[in-house]
Amino acid sequence: MNREPQPGHPAPYVPPAALPDALPGLAYVRAGEVELCVRDAGAGPAVVLLHGTTASLGVWDAVVERLGETVRTVAVDQRGHGRSGRPAAGYDAAAYTADVLAVVRELELGPVVAVGHSLGARNAVVLAAAHPDLVAGVVAVDYTPYVETEVLDALDRRVRGGDRVFASVTDVETYLRERYPLLPADAVHRRRRYGYAPAGTGRTLRPLADPAAMVRTVDGLRRDFAAETRDVRVPVTLLRGEHSAIVSPRAFAATRELRPDFRAVQLPGLDHYVPEEDPHTVADEIVRMLDRTAG
Repeated sequence: MNREPQPGHPAPYVPPAALPDALPGLAYVRAGEVELCVRDAGAGPAVVLLHGTTASLGVWDAVVERLGETVRTVAVDQRGHGRSGRPAAGYDAAAYTADVLAVVRELELGPVVAVGHSLGARNAVVLAAAHPDLVAGVVAVDYTPYVETEVLDALDRRVRGGDRVFASVTDVETYLRERYPLLPADAVHRRRRYGYAPAGTGRTLRPLADPAAMVRTVDGLRRDFAAETRDVRVPVTLLRGEHSAIVSPRAFAATRELRPDFRAVQLPGLDHYVPEEDPHTVADEIVRMLDRTAG
């Protein structure tokens, strides 16, 4: 494991030690051309946690807390996000899953339960389809095949709209509360701490997620992964928030028809950001998958 930040990051990359409120326990793992920021905690059966588009490994903190010290959790800032490297290209499923594969091998984790939210769910399923020897099971949170073009168009607009400079911490948290209305206050605070850094001198802040990488990431999501979902041969649990604006009832139903053997759970009262809105249920589903794949 390499704990030195990768040289050559474009702005606004800031190593963790330089942030105003430094975050404990972060380290770096080399994955080919890019270094990935991870938080490796606990001991026991291994779970890899993959966030969604524009997010960071911090979205999993409440889930990790509920899993406790008897589960080894490795939360990853995926390429282009958080404190990980920002290559100029490579934001399709193949590049993202190659990164996760490198983390699993470098940290000698496998076989793991791969848990992903949104973009991370796509990456977890694709990785499991290609490497059933290293992935024992998947918990895919609020992302499935068959997401409609108009949904991805709206996601592209939101991603582009989030690339802005904020005058203060208060402004960032106000923006986050408006964008994610069901998030509890502690989740809003974590999104700000993990996802924003000084934009220069003074108190201004901007997202750590690289703007060009986010646009390319959404473009990569336009390539559907129904084929990988059809071919995956490890247990999979699908979670959907009842009011999700990303996974429509039609997309969820079509995925269930494609794979009726998957455990599929719809969570009442939630929207897309399930790991932060209901970390207790997500942790319970991870434990259920660990029990199913034990041994």
